[in-house]
Amino acid sequence: MVFGRRPRAPLLLARFSGLRRGACGRAMAVPRCFALELPGCTLAHFAVGDEAPDARPDPGVAALLGPPGRSYSLSVPEAEGAGCAARVRAARLHQRLLHQLRRGPFRRCQLRRLLCYRPGGGAGGLQHGFLLRDPCDSPDTRSALLALLDSCPEAPRPSLAEFSGDPLCRLWQLPWERRDGQGWRQLGRERVVPVPEPALHPVVPDLPSFGVFPHREAARAVLEACTSFIPEARAVLDLVDQCPEQVQKGKFPVIVIEGLDATGKTTVTQSVSDSLKAVLLKSPPSCISQWRKVFDDEPTIIRRAFYSLGNYIVASEIAKESTKSPVIVDRYWHSTATYAIATEVSGGLQHLPPAHHPIYQWPRDLLKPDLVLLLTVSPEERMQRIEGRGMERTKEEAELEANGIFRQKVEVSYQRMENPGCHMVDASPSREKVLQMVLSEIQNNCN
Repeated sequence: MVFGRRPRAPLLLARFSGLRRGACGRAMAVPRCFALELPGCTLAHFAVGDEAPDARPDPGVAALLGPPGRSYSLSVPEAEGAGCAARVRAARLHQRLLHQLRRGPFRRCQLRRLLCYRPGGGAGGLQHGFLLRDPCDSPDTRSALLALLDSCPEAPRPSLAEFSGDPLCRLWQLPWERRDGQGWRQLGRERVVPVPEPALHPVVPDLPSFGVFPHREAARAVLEACTSFIPEARAVLDLVDQCPEQVQKGKFPVIVIEGLDATGKTTVTQSVSDSLKAVLLKSPPSCISQWRKVFDDEPTIIRRAFYSLGNYIVASEIAKESTKSPVIVDRYWHSTATYAIATEVSGGLQHLPPAHHPIYQWPRDLLKPDLVLLLTVSPEERMQRIEGRGMERTKEEAELEANGIFRQKVEVSYQRMENPGCHMVDASPSREKVLQMVLSEIQNNCN
């Protein structure tokens, strides 16, 4: 269900490209568009403005934003010009709000993912947030939201607005603002108007600074911003700094084996390593893997920085070991990137970056393997293997089981990786057959 597809929408979007004054202009200097995730993993796009006398919202979106009930938007801004540290603070605040919005008086409400972005796309200015819908329109919900924002003293404070309808079936957004010493007040109202769906998902331009880091320093800057509240971040950085910035592969082949949880990676990597008398490495490497739980509990930007830097530590090990023997690597950069893309890009498969987008390219300063193999099995086969195994899983791996769309986004992202791409291997047959197929792929591609 998508706003837009109407003749006036491009004109409306053009009007939003300039600065406006008024109620919302006081709360937010740059006009904003919104992407709301709906049931079925579709996205609705809308904006707020006061120059749309004949615009009518999509009936489905009107049912979600308008009466009966009451909907609120909550967005987490970044401090202007504050760089990586501001992104980290905003991500941690967003995660804290998510936990709090699932408790207490908010448990009766529906919570949906909401992105706030500048019209016209481009990197910068993206705000992650939520749409909270109270079907009962209880005044306690509004009071609890204002109290929640009062508990966020750091600047900039999250932006709060609510939606209302009128007898003419128009929708309005009413922003809230807190004046020091004067409490909270509403700033007025502005129309909710349709805008066309952008050609590229709004989060994609920001992915290189938020999870799919194009080089080592981008990931390093994130953990540097975390050292004051995550002591393990300094330990990881110290290990990374011991690794040369540019390393070269030795004369022996380097083969990466990727795959979702329960596709047989552990068995295959060990068997291939034994058959080729190769060194077996894993990412993240053992020197930092004891801190996985610490970073897995953090937002995407911090979690992916940890795994990205783990890849650079592994690259240093690959460079050394590949001068003496073949090297097999259990996961590497492709898994780091695919999980970040699938997590951050809301909506369904149709909202992923298109094939050949730069986000699927290998980092320019990371040692590149000779071959990447992607083990695949059917969802049913995966579930049969997982049941009863008592495997320790990350939040993202657990999401693979609960969310079929998320799993599909991970799989498609794997398939779109380039330079190097992934060679698919069906891991459903017997262990012996899978081993034969993997060894055949290595022989055909690494001579």
